[in-house]
Amino acid sequence: MSEQYKSRPVGGTEYSWCKAVPGGTGITVLALHLTSPPDIPFLQNALHSLQISHPNLRSKLTFNSSSTTFSLTTPPAPHIQVHVTDHSSTSQLINNTDTSSESHVTAFQAVVEHEMNKNAWVNPDGTLVENADLLFASVYGLSESEWAVVLRIHTAACDRTGALSCLRELLGMMKRGENGGGFKEDWEVSLGIEDCVPDGKGHKPFWARGVNMLGYSLNSLRLAHLDFENTEVSRSSELVRLKMNSDDTSRIVSGCESRGIKLCGLLEAAGLIAARSSKNLPQGQWEKYSVATLTDCRSLLDPVLTSGHVGFYHSAIVNSHDIQGGENLWELAIRTDTAFANAKKNNKHFSDVADLNFLMCKAIDNPGLTPSAALRTSLISVFEDPVIEHTNHLREDIGLKDYVGCASIHGVGPSIALFDTIRDGELDCACVYPSPLHSRKQMEDLISDMKRILLDGCKEEEA
Repeated sequence: MSEQYKSRPVGGTEYSWCKAVPGGTGITVLALHLTSPPDIPFLQNALHSLQISHPNLRSKLTFNSSSTTFSLTTPPAPHIQVHVTDHSSTSQLINNTDTSSESHVTAFQAVVEHEMNKNAWVNPDGTLVENADLLFASVYGLSESEWAVVLRIHTAACDRTGALSCLRELLGMMKRGENGGGFKEDWEVSLGIEDCVPDGKGHKPFWARGVNMLGYSLNSLRLAHLDFENTEVSRSSELVRLKMNSDDTSRIVSGCESRGIKLCGLLEAAGLIAARSSKNLPQGQWEKYSVATLTDCRSLLDPVLTSGHVGFYHSAIVNSHDIQGGENLWELAIRTDTAFANAKKNNKHFSDVADLNFLMCKAIDNPGLTPSAALRTSLISVFEDPVIEHTNHLREDIGLKDYVGCASIHGVGPSIALFDTIRDGELDCACVYPSPLHSRKQMEDLISDMKRILLDGCKEEEA
C-alpha cells in the first residue's frame, strides 16, 4: 500500500456497525427535496471538498475475509461520483416498488426508502464487499420540476451529528455557490470513540461487567414488543413522518422546559403509551418495554470533539419501564427522563459500551436469541437532543422543499427509531421501522396515536 494511504483497524463500536450494516441496520440517508435543478458538476466538486475536509467520507471499509476483521483505509484524494437517475427511470423504480395499497407514499419518500435499503456493503451472494466506499451520492428526478439529492453513508463512518454537520456544510456551499471553506478535521485518520473515552470513565471491574451482562440478558427475556405481523419474509426499512405545527411544538417544548426534562423523555413516554394501548390489554396488566436513548458523546471525550468531526461518537443508554395503561404522559416522561439522566450521571454511556456492542453482535449472529427471531432489541430508540434547524431562507436560495435524515433498522434494532428535528419551529420526526415485521398501516396507526397523545399533553399544558 502506498505511504499516502492511511489505515487503522475499526474500534469496538465501529465493528458492531460493520456487523450490522450487511443485515440492513445502519445505512444512513440524508435526502434533500428540491424544486430547483441541482448543478451536478458543482455538487460533485462540493462533495469532493467534503471528502477532503473529512477523511472518513473518502475512506474505504476493508474487510479481511481470512481474519474476519475490518479496517478503515483512507486514500489521499477524493473520489466520489454522483449517480444521476432521470425522471423516467425514477418513476419506473418507484412503480416497481410494492406500493399497491400505499399510494399516499410520495415519490420523495419512496426514494428515501429505496436508498435506505440499497446496501452497497454486501454482495448479491451474501458475502461482504472487501473494499467498499463509505459515502455514495445520487440525484433523482422526481418530476419535471422536482429533484431529490441523496447522500448514503455507512453509519460506522458517520453518525447523525456528523452527517447533519456535513449536510449543513453542503447546503452552505450550495447557497453561496462556492466550494470549500468549511470545517476541516485536524487528523488524517479519524479516531474511534473507544480511543477518546476519558480515563476511568469507561472502566468496569470484571465481575461487575459479568453481572451487568447477565442483567441485560435476563431482562431482555421479560421485555414486551409490538405485535409482529410477518416474521418470515425478508425485511426492509420504511418510514412514517410525525409532524406537529409550530404552536403545538412550542407547547411541547415549554412543557418539557417547565418540568426540567428533555424532549426525548416525552417522545419515549408517548411511544410507550401508544405501544401498550395498541394491544387492547386489560387495564392494570403490566408490560415491560425497553427504550434506547442515543447520546452524542463528543463534548465529553478526550480530546473534546465538535459536531464537525465525522465518525461514530454516539453511545446508547438502555432502560426498561413497566407500563400498565392509564399512565399520565407528563408523569411517565419525567420517569423516563430521570432514568436516562441517572444512568448518564453514573457514566453508563461509557461503561456499558462494550457490553451493548457484544450483545448487539451476539443478536446478529444468533437471531433466535430474540423473540420470534425478530432481532428487536428495544421498543423504541430516540436521540437525547433533537436537531434544531432554520431552513426557510433556503427555500428561495436553493429551492429546498423538504429534507429527511434517518437510517435503516431492519436488521438488528428497535421496532421504531425516531429521528427528531425541530425545523423552523415545527417538530418533524422520521419514524423508521422494519417491514413487513410491522406493516405500514400498523405503524401509521401507532404514530397517529403518539401524535394524539402528544396533542392531549399540549392541551393539558395549556390548561
